[in-house]
Amino acid sequence: MSLLSIASNASAWRGYEYYEEKKILSWKQTGPYEFEGEVAGSDKKPYHVTIDTEHPKKSTCDCPHAEGKRIICKHKVALFFTVFPKEADAYMAEIEEYEREEEKREQEHYEQIVKYVKRLSKEELRVALINALVEAEERDRLR
Repeated sequence: MSLLSIASNASAWRGYEYYEEKKILSWKQTGPYEFEGEVAGSDKKPYHVTIDTEHPKKSTCDCPHAEGKRIICKHKVALFFTVFPKEADAYMAEIEEYEREEEKREQEHYEQIVKYVKRLSKEELRVALINALVEAEERDRLR
């Protein structure tokens, strides 16, 4: 289990952004698998972060989101990426691959819709349009 694998998607992404924005003010290795650092955040004083790469749930941060909890916040992820920049590169490569695949899926879905619509008769097209408009109105009302 790695620190990144137990972080939420939001914490991983925001941590990557903090890493890219160089919000890690300082860091040092304190043990074979332990690192600590100061991370700039939304508060005026930096957050004190420790990460344990062997036991990620032992990692700590004094930010309001993670203090006293065993969660992986964006500050822990930012420190992790700063200590292990190749992990940051691998994370971004994974995101980019997912986005390429998602774009391909969306294009395939669009092509399926176009193919379906082209097969419909004029009357079937009218019925399908009316049904789609009614469903859209119902969704809007439920919001």
